[in-house]
Amino acid sequence: MARAPALSLRRQLLIWLLLPQLVLWLTAAFITYSVALRYANEVIDRSLAGSSRALARLVKPLGEGLYIDFPRAAREILEEDPSDRLYYMVSTPPGAFILGEKAVPMPPPGQGQTYHQPYFYDGVLQGKAVRVAALYLPVGSASHPQSILVQVAKSTALRTQLARDIFVDTVLPLSILIVLTSLLVWMGISRGLLPLRHLRKLVENRSSRDLALLEVEDAPAEVRALAQAINGLLGEVNAQVANQRRFIADAAHQLRTPLAGLKSQTELARVELDEPEPDHATLAQRLGLVETSVARAIRLVNQLLALARAEPEAPLSHMPVDLARLAREVTMEAVPRALADQIDLGIDTVPSQLLISGHESLLRELLSNLIDNAIQYCPPGSKVDINVLDEGAVVTVEVADNGPGIPVQERDRAFERFYRGRMEGQGKGCGLGLAIVQEIARRHHAEVQLADNKPQGLRVSVYFRLP
Repeated sequence: MARAPALSLRRQLLIWLLLPQLVLWLTAAFITYSVALRYANEVIDRSLAGSSRALARLVKPLGEGLYIDFPRAAREILEEDPSDRLYYMVSTPPGAFILGEKAVPMPPPGQGQTYHQPYFYDGVLQGKAVRVAALYLPVGSASHPQSILVQVAKSTALRTQLARDIFVDTVLPLSILIVLTSLLVWMGISRGLLPLRHLRKLVENRSSRDLALLEVEDAPAEVRALAQAINGLLGEVNAQVANQRRFIADAAHQLRTPLAGLKSQTELARVELDEPEPDHATLAQRLGLVETSVARAIRLVNQLLALARAEPEAPLSHMPVDLARLAREVTMEAVPRALADQIDLGIDTVPSQLLISGHESLLRELLSNLIDNAIQYCPPGSKVDINVLDEGAVVTVEVADNGPGIPVQERDRAFERFYRGRMEGQGKGCGLGLAIVQEIARRHHAEVQLADNKPQGLRVSVYFRLP
């Protein structure tokens, strides 16, 4: 299932900046309406409380009955405004009607009778929502105690209208302020993202071959940090591309030599074959040189492949590897070649087993290149010794010889690809052995050092740090 495209940075900033404002606006609107409604209720409740007490003062006990002094003019005043009419009812609990509007809703069940203290509740009268004040009064004598209920009701329409007016008068300016704030936020985000847009244009308008550093000196610190990170990556890519170009040029140059020799020797062999009486000794010599050129080309290709496998970009899985067993096996494989070149190859110190974490094929390539290098550049009669040392937290592999060695001033460059220094033109190597060793060592977080082998020769040490 395809994933939905991520929101742009502008939209995310707008959402996270405006959403809290919207929540605050809604919260403020709700609180404002609630407070306005409460104040409107208080106003109406005070009015109803005053009306109920005024009506209660018109009811007076008279002997065993009641005298109600309620002039018609007073009733007409209460009922004058139909939209804001005041309903009233006087009754004796539990509901004997005396005066007023019979449909006034009674107090909720369970409401106790508290004399002289109005009780307020909501109800429905003639299909309209009303607010009611109920006032209980004691009447009668001590021998015949009685109570009367005075109720005054008023439509909640006025209360709602009052609350709505307060709400609108409060929220409208707040809404305008929110709109203006949102506009300022949008303008601020747009202006703040301008450096990013400028950076994007710088990258988009570039050719894929242009790896020059980005120039954003006037940008904010955050954008400069991003540009610096991109520049760091561009610098690394530029260095890698330069290395690859140099490597390809050197590889082409190195391959050209054996291939050119191969071509010239085959041409000479063909010329010899065209002779009426070919010289078989000359042909054998030509074929021997062809074989040498082919072997050198094969070795160069194999080393190039080994170097590609040792590159940091290549995937690598670590497993427990017995470095002592591996050293013995690689040394035994190199014995025939050492004997052919009259080299005394041997192992001085190797434990029975020594496990490290690594890639066996690459470690085998490392050991093979160390031993091959020593055999390649040592004259006949030289000695090459291999040591594997367990030094606690460090495992050391040493290959020492008594050959010509490498001068101190050339050792820093000895790990460069195709660099052979003063040995250029000598031996059968192509200058990739130590470069391969260095790359494989780095993949295993190991360190390679070159030192003199007293009294003469070179000692190459690889230090593997155990976890």
